[in-house]
Amino acid sequence: MTEKVRKTKKLYDLMAKAEQWTPVIAIRGGLLSITPVLIIGAFALILKTFPLAFYQNFITSFANGLLLSFFDFVYSATFGVLSIYMAASISRSYKNIKSNTSAPLISVIISSLLSFFILAGAYLPTFSADSVGPKSMFLAIITGIGASAVYIRLYDALNKRQRRFYSAGADMEFNRMLSCIAPLALTAIIFAVFNTIIVYAFKVDSFRMLLVLAFDKLFSVGKVGFFKGFFFVLLSSVLWFFGIHGSDTLESVMQNVFAPGLEINRAAIAVGNAPTEVLNKVFFDCFVLMGGCGSAICLLIAILLFSRNRARRGLGLAAAFPMVFNINELMVFGLPVIFNPVMLIPFVAVPLVCYTVSYFALFTGLVPMITQGVEWTTPIILGGLHATGSVAGSLLQIFNVIVGTLIYAPFIRLLDRRDEEKYRREYDSFVSFFRKNEKAMSGMRLTEQDNVYGEFAKSLCAELEHGLKRGVVLAYQPQYDYEGSCVGVEVLLRWNHPVYGMLYPPIVIKLAEEGGFLPDLEEAVFTHALQERPKVLEKFGKDVKISINVTGKTIVSPRYLQFCRKLDEKDPFSCKNICLEVTEQDSLSFDESTVNAFKALKALGLSLAIDDFSMGQTSVNYLKENLFDFIKLDGSLVRELFDRSNCREIIISISRLAKSLRLSVIAEYVETKEQLDALHETGCDFYQGYLFSPAVFISEIKK
Repeated sequence: MTEKVRKTKKLYDLMAKAEQWTPVIAIRGGLLSITPVLIIGAFALILKTFPLAFYQNFITSFANGLLLSFFDFVYSATFGVLSIYMAASISRSYKNIKSNTSAPLISVIISSLLSFFILAGAYLPTFSADSVGPKSMFLAIITGIGASAVYIRLYDALNKRQRRFYSAGADMEFNRMLSCIAPLALTAIIFAVFNTIIVYAFKVDSFRMLLVLAFDKLFSVGKVGFFKGFFFVLLSSVLWFFGIHGSDTLESVMQNVFAPGLEINRAAIAVGNAPTEVLNKVFFDCFVLMGGCGSAICLLIAILLFSRNRARRGLGLAAAFPMVFNINELMVFGLPVIFNPVMLIPFVAVPLVCYTVSYFALFTGLVPMITQGVEWTTPIILGGLHATGSVAGSLLQIFNVIVGTLIYAPFIRLLDRRDEEKYRREYDSFVSFFRKNEKAMSGMRLTEQDNVYGEFAKSLCAELEHGLKRGVVLAYQPQYDYEGSCVGVEVLLRWNHPVYGMLYPPIVIKLAEEGGFLPDLEEAVFTHALQERPKVLEKFGKDVKISINVTGKTIVSPRYLQFCRKLDEKDPFSCKNICLEVTEQDSLSFDESTVNAFKALKALGLSLAIDDFSMGQTSVNYLKENLFDFIKLDGSLVRELFDRSNCREIIISISRLAKSLRLSVIAEYVETKEQLDALHETGCDFYQGYLFSPAVFISEIKK
């Protein structure tokens, strides 16, 4: 292992540990859960502030401002109380992680909300909606994690050491909630005491107010200039990275320190002087926070141009529209950027680079000073043009976007590589789980497993269905007679995943069955085999049989018969030289409809084979109607031919039975000359296995 590989592995391991820290997982999960609220609120804001004059006139005048009021209602019910959603959501996420506790979920959430309102100053006459909006996100994170942790520990300790409280005659749920009273009261007392200490120690109204004043204090020293703006951008980006709405948390700083710059410039112009103030709110909105925090429009473009991860590119496309209006919560929380070590450097660096470039562009006069107010939801190019009254403002935005995209690009590639390594490890673990339980898979639904394997199965199932035709690849394993002449080839399904490579075939079949697209997959295999048939026949001879596996449920369905008939109508040669191997015989009831389905397929010129034939009752039932042409021995009979003497006797019996019914017998897993000779002595006619050839792709088949 090279030094570079060791360092890369060490970095990946460090990232993985950071991402698996319980508070990080809880915050991410909480943020992801409230994404629908964020999206609804963001679109309400877009519709409220869409920067077109005729549109603004319409929504303010229509029905006396009814539409405008409607958008205000939606925004107030989402972003207006965002911190409450946040505290509850993080609390729920934390409780789900701590699955070993018996504390009721609702009581954990209540403890966090109660603690949040205590620290937010809900007891104050001045308490308002502003106290529970985005500005209190940091407080919501503290209480969502802290109060949940305290409550769960108290609940488990009290209910373990003390007799639970019960009320005679009450239902179970009521008695259960009685046991929550003591830990909830103690949690509230702990946070109330903490808040009281803060109030008296720092002479503030509440802990929340201390946070607000602390941020304001950071920017109260010195003049407004380059370094103060640089620190503002740095702090805002870092807060965002840790899940705190940086822009809103520092909103009072923006209004008190930087926003007056625009009025100073306007006043200077009014008396005939040149504007002097580079920094103001419009400057940050137009030239730094393009696409939202982290100059996220650059991140979006980098993903669309450089990422190979389909899910990530899909997220980019979904987030593109709101990000045009500088609303990036879907990207920040969905990627996620929050607590993502790979994204820390570019997420902080790109806004700082954009800030520095833009500051000196305006300071040196390359771009005119900002003299016009612009809504922060105004798209790039338009924003720069309106703010500066010059095309130079738009060109500066474009330049910043290009530079920011190039900075993000290598980190997006790194993120792809890290995720690919992670996904491969997850896939290997999933395959091990599947193989370990393969015999029990017929009675198990992978996608319904209540564990990490179930979640992985759902994700992989969705990928398979989405990329069904694109991912199907066929391999061919030839079949020979004893003299070494090729008599047929079996078509073997392979599915080439862009990250995992060739998937384990039984997993593909299992997930296709659970996903309800197994018939589509089997039809795709048949169609693909017909497309490659000319090359197969050219390599092995025009008279070889091409065997295609079909599950028992599919082959007797009216849909599959109709599919085969359409192929025959389109090209009468389609069914020639094709043999359908029936798998999963135990899933079939061999009734009249089954017999009729097989007869109809035979009428099209198709041959039929029984896969994994043994002497069991199910297999023998297939021979009653004389519909089959080939029997493929159960693989265990061949593999254990020399280990168990009765395997040889069973094969002899099957061969004799097949000969009397004029059927041919094919043995799989033939790997040695000794197996070949022993099978020939039992009366087995044809052979398939590594002794002759492994399964190969069409480009590898040799004549």
